Amino acid sequence: MKDDLETLSIAELMERSGVKFGTSGARGLTEAMTDRVCYAYTRAFLQYLQALGQLAMSSRVAVAGDLRPSTPRIMAAVCLAVRDSGFQPVNCGFIPSPAVALYGIQQDIPAIMVTGSHIPDDRNGIKFNKATGEILKTDEEGIRSQRVSFDRALFGPEGMVSEPADLPDIDEQAYLEYRERYLGFFPTQCLKGRRIGLYEHSSVARRPLADILAGLGADVVRLGYSEVFVPVDTEAVRPEDRVLARQWVAEHRLDALVSTDGDGDRPLISDEHGEWLRGDVAGILCARYLGARHIATPVSCNSAVEICGWFEGVDRTRIGSPYVIAAMMAALAEGRRGVVGYEANGGFLTGDLLERGGRGLSALPTRDAIIVILSVLMLSLEQGVSVSGLLHALPARYTASDRLKAFPGELSRRHIAELIQGVEGNSFDAIDDMFSDRFGKVSGLDQTDGLRMSFGSGEVVHLRPSGNAPELRCYTEADSDARAVEMTGICLKILEGWRDI
Repeated sequence: MKDDLETLSIAELMERSGVKFGTSGARGLTEAMTDRVCYAYTRAFLQYLQALGQLAMSSRVAVAGDLRPSTPRIMAAVCLAVRDSGFQPVNCGFIPSPAVALYGIQQDIPAIMVTGSHIPDDRNGIKFNKATGEILKTDEEGIRSQRVSFDRALFGPEGMVSEPADLPDIDEQAYLEYRERYLGFFPTQCLKGRRIGLYEHSSVARRPLADILAGLGADVVRLGYSEVFVPVDTEAVRPEDRVLARQWVAEHRLDALVSTDGDGDRPLISDEHGEWLRGDVAGILCARYLGARHIATPVSCNSAVEICGWFEGVDRTRIGSPYVIAAMMAALAEGRRGVVGYEANGGFLTGDLLERGGRGLSALPTRDAIIVILSVLMLSLEQGVSVSGLLHALPARYTASDRLKAFPGELSRRHIAELIQGVEGNSFDAIDDMFSDRFGKVSGLDQTDGLRMSFGSGEVVHLRPSGNAPELRCYTEADSDARAVEMTGICLKILEGWRDI
């Protein structure tokens, strides 16, 4: 009966629950991501695909998750929504985000990943992938516009399922196909003789990384395993992880130390001294190894990609994988080939088939970490230099980044808008008042995403509210690593004053 049905507007649900789309999927506090909210989001996603004619009633839907405590519950709510929508959920288990996305592409089915990526485990999220790959911003609008209906008795007063159901048995095929993607592309035993440390922590990529590195012949030293979720952010590496890297590399005589964030789509790779490579530098090196010709990358990434002259073209985008993917698709539509993308966090995307040594690597238009780790290690081997030696071939441009936590997005946007408002009135006074005594006068501005300020000194400061959490992010670029780090610290001290204005 109609009286037994509840109808929800997804747009209204976003506002009431606080679970909204960020730069990569829907994110929110775990207490806000009730079964009811996650169920409604999933129903809306599938309903949207049906409206596009991209789902048959016999379709399967792949579901996977990361290792944070709330993930199994949310996966169960997602699977229930899949079944109630008339489809078959395939539980791919706890595997990296790119692994379930790849499986969806290969099987021509949607794929859903439950993950909060690198953010603390008091939050979680859901990443939606169409059969062609990650959803874009236009898809988010389509999902937001949906209204979904379901039985009122399904959920209790707290928004939790009245009769919890178990997850389906795990199907290992997605994991196996992801592992084979790399074992089949890179030369047999290519890492033999290399001693690689694997910082496992709570990354869902720790299992495939160990299998793939060992399968390629590396001597793998597994370190730092944790049952407790560790929020590793590859754009703002924790001080304790910097210390651990140096200690482990020295203690275990490692050629490199590797890791990823929580869901395995952002890499960490250190040199032989235990110094972590910046993600945008690793992205350049990965693109070079793969023989990429055209690059799509956000405006926040190191300008060495243009200066090095290794690539035919570079397109700059807003920050977030949907924007990078859109730029990659546009390049492919123009007839370009060898199209790849990467972000400042190191996540790497491939737009079309890449071939090397008679082996092919299929397109995977979503962030991946393992391809970066393997490509950097292989480039080091082929060029006969250490990982740190690879950096000497790059122009001397260095980036750093950090963020102010617990900084509401509305506050960030208001202050940045005030700076931009002055610029639109042909006045740089507000910006110069904040920064000129430290970095010199402003010489150029870029408003592609937030506010990126270039100074007469050649140094760069880029301010932007995070799309995933209540944080204000600051990116800097200079002609030395120490200066870029120093600039970031200076900026954060200045920006702290924004909290009280």
